[in-house]
Amino acid sequence: MKARFIDNGNLASWLRLTLIVIGIGLAAVALECQLPVFWARVFLLVGFFSVIVGGMTSRAKLLNIKPFDNSYKKARNSYKSKDDGNGK
Repeated sequence: MKARFIDNGNLASWLRLTLIVIGIGLAAVALECQLPVFWARVFLLVGFFSVIVGGMTSRAKLLNIKPFDNSYKKARNSYKSKDDGNGK
């Protein structure tokens, strides 16, 4: 069985949940453990970024938005006319 990361133009549900859980875990480690300041900041920023990406893609799925879809190429090609090669 092949793992699918993108499902119907959005991240797969297991990947969205994993990003959120990992982000919360990294932020908790950064806040609760006695890490050097640099590593605590790195963990906190990576954790927040992970939660933001997972949350935004979950919201996009809820609103039926497909941020990772290639349909914009079809729309862009539909505006081209047959006479584009003449230089007009």
